[in-house]
Amino acid sequence: MRTIQHCELVTSAPDKSFWPESQLPEIVLAGRSNVGKSSFINTMVNRKKLAYVGNTPGKTRLLNFFNIDDTFLFVDVPGYGYANISKRQLQAFGQMMEDYFGTREQKIGLVLLVDARHKPSEDDITMMEYARYHHLPVVVVATKIDKLKRSEISKNMRKIASTLEIPETEIVQFSSETSKGREAVWKKIDELLESVA
Repeated sequence: MRTIQHCELVTSAPDKSFWPESQLPEIVLAGRSNVGKSSFINTMVNRKKLAYVGNTPGKTRLLNFFNIDDTFLFVDVPGYGYANISKRQLQAFGQMMEDYFGTREQKIGLVLLVDARHKPSEDDITMMEYARYHHLPVVVVATKIDKLKRSEISKNMRKIASTLEIPETEIVQFSSETSKGREAVWKKIDELLESVA
């Protein structure tokens, strides 16, 4: 079982002038609003409240940089696909993503969180294409797997794989309730870190 000694929120950045000055590699966390990103972070580092778990989807409007054991940073990007967002906020989000993906040299991979219960959204597909365009390796994590009946799992995994055009074997089934998939995600993160070591 992976033990994390040190983790902290370094900064919440509204734009690139607030990005931390760090040479540590960065792994981006993306997913639609309410996919369980905060719960995912808390489960991965085995903390209850490192990332804020809100009841209102779409609360995160900043890039949140988390230092993990002084080894790498998780960069939590705002959840997308939330209805109650103004056009101005949407443009600001687009600009934030362009700035980060276009200029941040520390990024080494993307963890794309998708809800195991649903077919990936157009926004999920766009995020996948964005990562491919920027030659970023992607780890696809199907969250809330505990909410599915056993009989539904393989059908849903096939749907996710075909929609995102990836092999089904590459999807990590994850539950923040049971910690299922935690070690499998860590293994993939270690592989990303080794690729740039």
